[in-house]
Amino acid sequence: MRWLWAAAGLIAVGLAFIGIFLPLVPTVPFLLLAAFCFARSSERLHNWLLSHPTFGPPILDWTTRGAIARRGKVLASVSIAAVFAVSLALGLRPAILVVQAVVLGAVLIFIWTRPEA
Repeated sequence: MRWLWAAAGLIAVGLAFIGIFLPLVPTVPFLLLAAFCFARSSERLHNWLLSHPTFGPPILDWTTRGAIARRGKVLASVSIAAVFAVSLALGLRPAILVVQAVVLGAVLIFIWTRPEA
């Protein structure tokens, strides 16, 4: 079972790495998932992830204080605005746009009410 957790953690790290370069793919949620998986599979991988100079700080910020860095908040907001702009440009039905606006607005409220890292 430990190898399944380790494999899931490695996949999550890979997706987080992709998220560094693709703005609409979230990075930190995948890192949190990887930390969760590594904690159940490999102390060595878990310690590596937490001590990594790029990946470690956002995980520690979230786990210790529930904090999100301002840069992360801004990038998330820009990504959310881009997604909604694409929906508008595609001419989606108004009902879909309303649902999307409510959900994305709730996500923005959640993100911006978290403490600063």
